[in-house]
Amino acid sequence: MTWLDQALWGVLPYLVLLVLIGGTVWRYRFDKFGWTTRSSELYEKSILRIASPLFHFGLLVVIIGHVVGLAVPKSWTEAVGVSDTMYHVMALSLGIVAGVCTLVGIALLIYRRRTNGPVFSATTVNDKVMYLVLVAAIVAGLATTVLSAGADLAGGHGHDYRVTVSVWFRGIWILHPDVAAMAAATPAFKLHVLIGMALFALFPFSRLVHAFSAPVQYLFRPYIVYRSRDPIPGRASRPAQRGWG
Repeated sequence: MTWLDQALWGVLPYLVLLVLIGGTVWRYRFDKFGWTTRSSELYEKSILRIASPLFHFGLLVVIIGHVVGLAVPKSWTEAVGVSDTMYHVMALSLGIVAGVCTLVGIALLIYRRRTNGPVFSATTVNDKVMYLVLVAAIVAGLATTVLSAGADLAGGHGHDYRVTVSVWFRGIWILHPDVAAMAAATPAFKLHVLIGMALFALFPFSRLVHAFSAPVQYLFRPYIVYRSRDPIPGRASRPAQRGWG
């Protein structure tokens, strides 16, 4: 291991976490009114109604795939009967579908911003940098998925990130990152990780911060009870109808 490995994989992750947490707290305290996506739906809807769901649903699958791949040890998947071949088939199929959906979605969103005058006028330099880093992360992720899982399924020897990147990632949370494991990863995976860390560092200062305000509570809110107006004198009132109860 070199000093660069120690700096990139031993120190940089904690600096990124510091920026992510500190920046989010700062943004919430001093820029609550800027904590938004700055919706441009009013200007254009036809492309947005296709691009936004495509991007968000694809990104959701990508996130779930990363959580499983990074947080779940290889020994656990093997213990429940998931072979390397089965794992790579799922990773390649879901990864490509989710990655393509996400990439097509963000491509449409960028096209919409570039070709629609009012939407383009509302686009800041911060937005352009965010889009650039996000696209780079998606493309790098697709490349590593194809190079790794695809090579194994083709009978070659693709890089198994579960014994390098995943081990290093889990070590971060117990304050003992395995720098040697990450240093053994291929250049493609190292580039993907570096772009990912850049995206997390940018997160609190861009429109991406709205992800922390996802309306999850909406799924668990009680039903809205609509009550009829008080009866008007002289007008027959309707009989009450049974609702959801």
